[in-house]
Amino acid sequence: MRVLKLLLQKEFRQIFRNRTILLVIFIVPVLQLTLLPWAADYEVRNIKLAVIDHDHSDYSRRLISKVIASGFFQLDKYEYSYNNAFREIEKDKADIIIEIPAHFEKDLVRESEATILLSVNAINGVKAILGSSYLENIIRDLNNEIRMEWIQMPRFKPETDIDIRSSNRFNLLMNYKSFMVPGVLVMLITIIGSFLTSLNIVREKEIGSIEQINVSPLKKYQFILGKLIPFWILGLFILTIGLIIAWLLYRIVPAGSLLAIYLFSGVYLFAVLGFGLLISAISTTQQQAMLLTFFLFMIFILLGGLYTPVESMPAWARWFTKFNPIAYFIEVMRLVMMKGAGLSDIAPFMGIVFLFGLILNAWALLIYRKRAA
Repeated sequence: MRVLKLLLQKEFRQIFRNRTILLVIFIVPVLQLTLLPWAADYEVRNIKLAVIDHDHSDYSRRLISKVIASGFFQLDKYEYSYNNAFREIEKDKADIIIEIPAHFEKDLVRESEATILLSVNAINGVKAILGSSYLENIIRDLNNEIRMEWIQMPRFKPETDIDIRSSNRFNLLMNYKSFMVPGVLVMLITIIGSFLTSLNIVREKEIGSIEQINVSPLKKYQFILGKLIPFWILGLFILTIGLIIAWLLYRIVPAGSLLAIYLFSGVYLFAVLGFGLLISAISTTQQQAMLLTFFLFMIFILLGGLYTPVESMPAWARWFTKFNPIAYFIEVMRLVMMKGAGLSDIAPFMGIVFLFGLILNAWALLIYRKRAA
């Protein structure tokens, strides 16, 4: 234990002596947690709109006013022909064209139906899909308003009244920050666990101290523990800072147990630290370790369910998430922070991630033995 204690002291001194590592540990997480939830908005706003109104009726003006008042659209300009409006899309000054045909109001009054043409710039697929969806909902809402104004009030109505009352569970106001912040916390802990740890052993190789460690009485498991424990402690420290920022800046308080969050985070750090040590053990230079970590880190994050729901992914990607510890951590953080899940609810996830940790750390130890032999 004395040897392990001395190794830990050496590791902490080495960490706090490096200003770059201190910047990554303390400044970068604060900036990311402060900026990302504001920038990574799942809503699409400021959709630029070109309007062609051939009808110039009360209903057409009412429709345009309702679209602009929704807050999702900005009126680029009124046009008198489709060709002129299409030039606005070609110049990237407009994202969607709304063309209201002549006799729009007359068809709506006489036939109870009318047609509206939407032309969407689909270069940005997300903006195209969401913008069209917003417009369809607004037009459908206006249609319902008009029908309510026209409806007669006889003693017995032939229409069936269906009263729909919806509520948003676990995120009452549909605040995307409540959904985003837990995922950003996962990213921060992963950066500490994988990125910094991946530089650990390879740094010893570059400066030549690995040879001294190999001939010392230090056992291999003690060496691995000495590399794991400092960053494991720092990871939990960063988690604490992140939870405090989430509370102070976004008023997000975990609905579930803090104990569940910290226990799972400890197990997750055990797995991701093993992943970082594995990369460090197989790399020969710090540059190689950084590039490999960045490449794998991006894949794990993008296929972890932070930005795209796992259920919306293709079958091969859903299969990959079963072997992605980040996907489990994101799911657990959202379950505990938003839904109030307890230890019994996250126990299966914890068991899977702990198994990942055993495999990755054992693999790192095995490779280190082979390289040291």
